[in-house]
Amino acid sequence: MRIRLLQGLALLATGLLAGAFGYGAANLVPTFNAVPLDMRLSFHAELMKMNGITMQAAMAASTLSSLTLATLTRGRARLIAGTAGLLTLTSFLITRLGNVPINGRIKEWALTSAPVDHAEILRRWEQFNNLRTLTALTAFALLIILSLRQPPADHTAPHKQLPTTPA
Repeated sequence: MRIRLLQGLALLATGLLAGAFGYGAANLVPTFNAVPLDMRLSFHAELMKMNGITMQAAMAASTLSSLTLATLTRGRARLIAGTAGLLTLTSFLITRLGNVPINGRIKEWALTSAPVDHAEILRRWEQFNNLRTLTALTAFALLIILSLRQPPADHTAPHKQLPTTPA
């Protein structure tokens, strides 16, 4: 039962992470690209203030729950959960080493002005964003596969026959 709860937590946290990144890639980035640059920079800088805590919490919960699940299981389940954990860790590393430094620059640009090569830097941010979205979605898909391949809890215990009473 403890493993099933942990699996549920891993699935929930990773689903939230993949959903947030997926929403950003599908909706926020195209909107960023459709509005004037000064509006994008201001909105992007404010959004990153809010995302800092929530996204780091989702990445931490996803990684820790998946890797803990991997340590408590065996065989193919361990491999699947461990891979999901490493993929969410990869999302975190891409964010910290790729997106966050650029977010810092965007915050400065919102207060001053963007440099001449801003379009290339913003394109790089989008590439990092797409990559972390892909790693989070893949981790979520793996955890879905893991949950679908295990028999429901009521199939793991032997069935007891109820005694029949004479009519």
